[in-house]
Amino acid sequence: MGRGFGFIVVVLTMAFGLVYYMTATQAVSPAHGTPKATVEITGVQQDLLAIANAERRYNALNAKYVSLDELISSGELAMPRTTRGPYSYTVDIEGDSFIAKAHAGDPPQGAPSTISIDSLMRVSHD
Repeated sequence: MGRGFGFIVVVLTMAFGLVYYMTATQAVSPAHGTPKATVEITGVQQDLLAIANAERRYNALNAKYVSLDELISSGELAMPRTTRGPYSYTVDIEGDSFIAKAHAGDPPQGAPSTISIDSLMRVSHD
């Protein structure tokens, strides 16, 4: 009887651990997304924040916004590549504002195809 009871306790403990693990991974993953999508989105958002901060610094010194290539060549943005995974970065300048965009033709499951940040540091997902 002691072994049977011990076996039931082990099975119940493993079931509890599995349920806890499943709910914990769902809490950090986007809806219907994968952990890979979460990593890609986080990295892309960090890159877009770096681009936006570089644009704001450049604008403070030169009173204008510039393209992504000009930011990199001026040394204001230390970014070795203008892509991350399936996403590629662009900067659209519209008068006294800008929008930095990351677009993926084939984003990971659960990830948006376009992520952008504007001159007011508002991040949006399309």
